[in-house]
Amino acid sequence: MSDYKISVIVPVYNKENYLSRCVDSLLGQTYENLEILLVDDGSTDESGKLCDRYAAANNKIKVIHKENGGLISAWKRGAAESSGEYLCFVDSDDWVDGAMLGEMSGYLTGSPYEMVASDYLIEKDDGSSKAVYQELPPGIYEEKALEEQVYPRLLGQEHRMVNFSRCMKLISRKLILENQKYSNEKVRMGEDVTVILPALLSCKRLAVMDHKTYYHYFYETASMVHGYDKGMYDNLLLLWQIMKQVIMEKVPGDKRSDMQKKADQEFIFLLLLALKNEARGNPKGYYSAIKRICREEAVQTVVAATQVEVKDQANKLLYLVLRHPSAFTIRLLRLAMIIYYKG
Repeated sequence: MSDYKISVIVPVYNKENYLSRCVDSLLGQTYENLEILLVDDGSTDESGKLCDRYAAANNKIKVIHKENGGLISAWKRGAAESSGEYLCFVDSDDWVDGAMLGEMSGYLTGSPYEMVASDYLIEKDDGSSKAVYQELPPGIYEEKALEEQVYPRLLGQEHRMVNFSRCMKLISRKLILENQKYSNEKVRMGEDVTVILPALLSCKRLAVMDHKTYYHYFYETASMVHGYDKGMYDNLLLLWQIMKQVIMEKVPGDKRSDMQKKADQEFIFLLLLALKNEARGNPKGYYSAIKRICREEAVQTVVAATQVEVKDQANKLLYLVLRHPSAFTIRLLRLAMIIYYKG
């Protein structure tokens, strides 16, 4: 087992009901050379006090209290005050298996530009769970393999080959600090892409573990994260613009054009999420909202110039609406959402 210091960063905002489960799982790690940074992002419940109690009882825990600034500002603050060679991010309502850091650390070499990726379990509040695995085959990917097997498959596919979550990974601290400049705090959905995409493009070594579901992602059915988001389209538009900026600055000129096309394909799939958001969650305004999105100049330009392969049946209907936003297709989509989600 390696003995690199690992800093575990836990952004905390109003999670008093789940925080103990998370922190206890981190304190139960078999790997000993770690620090746990609990970043209290201006919680208004008892989360901050609970963090302080944990820190008073265990010298591995450090608490950072800050004004509320959102998830990105919280993990950035934790990264800035961390002291480990590697960073691990865990959300405060999630938890991890005791062997996680020990097993993942075995793949580390000490490089300032490496990442270890594992898999995870979706844990629903009804007690059910589902394993989610990386589409990218397990193995070690270094410079040539990254260029040939990983980078061309990062964007523009219906199901991502590499999970862009900052969680479920061990990441060289230097990779995060050098690439967090792309993380715009205005991005509220898919925000991890803004740091993991540039980090992967700067990576010299990526280790993908073989179906190891150490991380437990808690899916709260009633959470607003999974509800209607009025600003989703604007959020995804900004995310696309950041992806293009990353590619412009990170990808060599001879490969940049192909990668930009992949980013446009990625935007198409993001737009399908925006249409689904309106058709499912906006029963009174879905029609005009979908029309508005489909008539946006940026959308029309990309849709006209970009082809994607869509296999999922639900996505096929969404893609049809995106390309042909007629009264019939939009209302058909709304009906499909009502039937599927039972109103």
